[in-house]
Amino acid sequence: MERLDEAAIARALESLPAWQRQGDALVRELKFKNFREAMAFVNRVAEVAEEQRHHPDITIRYNRVQLLLTTHEAGGITERDVEFARRVDELVS
Repeated sequence: MERLDEAAIARALESLPAWQRQGDALVRELKFKNFREAMAFVNRVAEVAEEQRHHPDITIRYNRVQLLLTTHEAGGITERDVEFARRVDELVS
């Protein structure tokens, strides 16, 4: 899978307003009512990750979850990351 160029990343971010670019990754931070809700969300993300065989870096701090998406073997953001971000957005809505 090939890295997306700058224009493709910019277009993708236009359709993913909750996400930001951080270097070679897409990042989203979410806040939940409590730890239990944050963990339930992380478990749903884990199901998507297993289904897509693409695993985000996940940071959990009580009721806050940060997801970081990058395709390590491509050395940056790919269409795989964009698709995963869209799936996460579906989980949240």
